[in-house]
Amino acid sequence: MKRLLLFTGLGVTLALSGQAQSPLTYADLVQRLTDLEHLATLPAPGETTRQWSSYDRASQYDAATGKYVHWDANGDNAGIIRKEGDTEVFAEMEGPGCIWRIWSATAKEGHVKIYLDGASEPAVDLPFIGYFDGKHAPFTRPELVHTTAANGYNNYTPIPYQKSCKIVADKDWGAYYEFVYTTFAPGTRVPTFQRALSAADNAALDAANRALANSGPRDSSQGYAKSGGKGLLNGNGGATAARLDGSGAINLIRVKINDLPAAPEDRDVLRELTLQIKWDDEAQPSVWSPLGDFFGTAPGANSYQSLPCGLTKDGWFYANWFMPFARGAEVKIVNEGSADRQVEFEVHQVPLTGDAKDYARFHAKWHRDALLPAEPERQIDWTLLQTTGRGRYVGVMLHIWNPRGGWWGEGDEKFFVDGEKFPSTFGTGSEDYFGYAWSSANLFFHPLHNQTFNSGHCKGHISVNRWHVADQIPFHASFEGAIEKYFPNTRPTLYAATVYWYLAPGGTDPYPPVPLAERLGYYIQPEPKRVPGALEGESLKILSRTGGDPQEQDMTGFGDAWSNDAHLWWINAKPGNELVLALPVPQTGDYRLRAQLTKAVDYGIVQFALDGENLGGPVDLYNNGVIATGELDLGRRRLTAGEHRLSVTITGANAKAVKSYMFALDYLRLVPVK
Repeated sequence: MKRLLLFTGLGVTLALSGQAQSPLTYADLVQRLTDLEHLATLPAPGETTRQWSSYDRASQYDAATGKYVHWDANGDNAGIIRKEGDTEVFAEMEGPGCIWRIWSATAKEGHVKIYLDGASEPAVDLPFIGYFDGKHAPFTRPELVHTTAANGYNNYTPIPYQKSCKIVADKDWGAYYEFVYTTFAPGTRVPTFQRALSAADNAALDAANRALANSGPRDSSQGYAKSGGKGLLNGNGGATAARLDGSGAINLIRVKINDLPAAPEDRDVLRELTLQIKWDDEAQPSVWSPLGDFFGTAPGANSYQSLPCGLTKDGWFYANWFMPFARGAEVKIVNEGSADRQVEFEVHQVPLTGDAKDYARFHAKWHRDALLPAEPERQIDWTLLQTTGRGRYVGVMLHIWNPRGGWWGEGDEKFFVDGEKFPSTFGTGSEDYFGYAWSSANLFFHPLHNQTFNSGHCKGHISVNRWHVADQIPFHASFEGAIEKYFPNTRPTLYAATVYWYLAPGGTDPYPPVPLAERLGYYIQPEPKRVPGALEGESLKILSRTGGDPQEQDMTGFGDAWSNDAHLWWINAKPGNELVLALPVPQTGDYRLRAQLTKAVDYGIVQFALDGENLGGPVDLYNNGVIATGELDLGRRRLTAGEHRLSVTITGANAKAVKSYMFALDYLRLVPVK
């Protein structure tokens, strides 16, 4: 089991003071990459975190009407501030500040240049791919600079500046970008980044890289106070609790269910058990979540290890969040299921290094469809978190139930801070926010972002998380975080989120506990619609073929126009190739042969024949987009009872088509003619 020793201390002292009493060194900024204690400090006046991205600039807020315009615009690959000759301006910031995260889906050879503090020469001038390929110092540490198994380019190397930052790009830089940056409180002193770092600064990056590489439960061998227990948790409301007195901070929670069933039965158990934490005798818990969801992955027990939380191979869930309190805390696990459960848990406590009043309280809440926007033009926004007060947004785990497949995650994240009408963070796509790209179903595991579960091809259950540590979002009066949800609940596509944030005492947390009935059983696989009397293409017997690969293709990702949510898909064929299918005829008679096919940009032109006799003329299956043809009449025939031969021959392709010559048969119908 990996053990993680987290950096703490220096950054906290600076933040608690409300002003920077001494300069922040580059090593101090690097420390923020792993400093979970800093997240609990209250943000200094003027401190903000925002994002420049290539989001579609058609999305706007019209101040005159108070309406959001083109709020679902989806051309997010190339948005910029402006052009200066042949140069595209990506970002402009005033300091003191620091870039914490750079991301792209398609980084290419065109140069991206970062100018700092008014210098005439860029501090960084690299091909955009050079920020991510691990070949250019100091962007060489694999935990800070990596490409996920799901195609996203990520760079978490801090790039500070004192006065200003301007980011520009030459042509052929690629597509899609995000730059997350913090503007520190006025008067803060930070160094101006340069690629040739000192030995001490390189050592700090190496140390952060090692700490992130060893993400796992916090090292508890340093004599921390420990509470908890082990025993039977009775069904229907049985509970166990640890109560902590005085001031201090929880810095590690570990839980193990010794009789947890194997997947998929574990899913309900981990939703029946809940974790609840109250700080300082509060009436309602600041932490309330189904147990498995709280530790950053759902549904079920999916092993992974990240910086703040995870599930180790030996079955222990862990959370390293730093959770301060002034007068006491109560950590409770409740079993709302009907069966008894064997549970072990540990709560580790440390003393505070500062005054408890200078810390925010940790909050984590699970919800489904809570506090959705009231504005009709914002119906695409799905609310992650809505809160008022002073604090920091630090992460989310999103569980998606997408039983019909297709790409669920086209939607942008939008963070409205302190009453903003237009969000200061506006993203380029859901998978981009979670650090990957191109709707990949590949699992990936990193200290700060993960895809811990995917049922396959993004159909079924998906679990993703992202932790904002150095790039946390401070707020001083309010925070509203949303992510666009392109597929409606009626499809169905359903979201459930566990959201993590810090909030000063007295702030508003509007999320009540969610009843068990709303946590279980909502992810039900819908029955596919079938056309009455249809002979499903994917079920027909293949008698012969002269080329290509006929196979069943799931069509749920393309809508509900296909009978049985599938079709027979013939790929890798060429003009002249023939596919012969068995057509069963129940009894002798006159029939009209009807068929539904599929059209798309890479489909060909085909000729049907029945028992060697052509059925009408060629059928052109080109369309700029995937659609069902509707039912086509292939003609009338006198047919004897038994098996007949239906052949499909590829004759060519539309001039506009991508020349892949594909063909797909959804279904056939034999309609008796009286």
